[in-house]
Order: sequence, then C-alpha cells, then structure tokens
Amino acid sequence: MKRKNNPEKDKKRKQLSGVIKYSGLAFQMIVVILLVLYGGMKLDEYLQKEFPLFTVIGAFLGVILSLYFALKDFMKMK
Repeated sequence: MKRKNNPEKDKKRKQLSGVIKYSGLAFQMIVVILLVLYGGMKLDEYLQKEFPLFTVIGAFLGVILSLYFALKDFMKMK
C-alpha cells in the first residue's frame, strides 16, 4: 500500500529538526567557551599570576571562537 503524505507530520518533523540543529549549535558554543576559559584559568594557576589575565583573555577568546564556529555552521546549514 502507498502511504499518503501527512502535511502536519512533515511540519512537526521540520520543527523538530530545527530544534535539534540549534540546540546542538548552542551546546557547541558552550563547550568552546568553557574549554578556552578553563585553559586560561589553568594557565593563570600555573604562572601564579596575581591578576587573572589569561582567564579574562580566555573568556573573550572563547566567546569569539564560539561565535565564529556557530556562524560558520549556521551558514553551512542554509
């Protein structure tokens, strides 16, 4: 037997697919930020700096890198 296309099911599948893509993108951004921030914290700890310079740099660098990767993936999705 031949199945009929159900437009409501197709719409729900598209919505779910979008949610999965964007939640994965958000998870990737969080992981990148946390990894670079952790690296900066460990570098400050190793160098025994009074001011956490590498932690601050790591925070900014993590955000910039995560935005770069997110935009690159976002452009690839379209």
